[in-house]
Order: sequence, then structure tokens, then C-alpha cells
Amino acid sequence: MLPRRQCQGTNESGTPCRQAPLHDEAYCFWHSPGHAEEAAEARRLGGHRRKRERVVSGAYDFEGLGSIPEILRLVEVAAFDTLGLENSVARNRTLVAVAQAAANLHEKGELEERIRALEAVMSTRPDPKAVKR
Repeated sequence: MLPRRQCQGTNESGTPCRQAPLHDEAYCFWHSPGHAEEAAEARRLGGHRRKRERVVSGAYDFEGLGSIPEILRLVEVAAFDTLGLENSVARNRTLVAVAQAAANLHEKGELEERIRALEAVMSTRPDPKAVKR
């Protein structure tokens, strides 16, 4: 098995870069002198994207898709934006899709709450395997 090639550059903290180098080069894309301008532009665009994400997140009160309430917030934003459009068949189809997504999320949220309540009740019961006869 061949050893994995590693970029000869170092990161900002001085530790070796762990990226694979470009083909026939000693450096990865980020450390390659021949790609310095492209790497700088990619970093700049990445910064713009993160800034735009923070602005949009604040404007829409949107924090991500990690939980049912967060996903539901995205569905609500889509519903409000779609309701603001001129009436059309496409608008109506989108509204139906938004309503179906919201209904599914509410159902899943309700089931999640019921499971949590059952688990809470079950955790207070003694373990049947531990009871001696």
C-alpha cells in the first residue's frame, strides 16, 4: 500500500497541512503558489457567503434544519413568501406542498412528544429483569 501524500504547507497555527497535494505538486490547492489568486478569491467568496448566511438567518429568524421547529420555520417562510405571489397554478401547487410538509412536521413533532412522555413514564418503573422472584 502506498503512503498517502501530504501537502508540504503549514496552516495558520504552524502545524502541517493535512490536505492531499495537487497532482504533480508538493502543495494542496490552498498552499500552491500557482493557485494563490484562486485560493484568495475562494476565501473571499466563502467569507461573503458566511456573512450573507448570518444576514438571511437574522432576517428570517432561521437557525438551520437541526430540529423540527427549525424545519417548520423554513416551511413558514416559504408559505409567507408564496402567499405574497400572484395567484397561479404554480403558486397553488407550492402552497399545497408547503401545507403537506407542515402537516408531516406537526405529526412527527406530536409523535416525538408522545415518545418522550412514554419514555419518562417507563424510566420511573422498576426494571422487570431486576425484580427477583
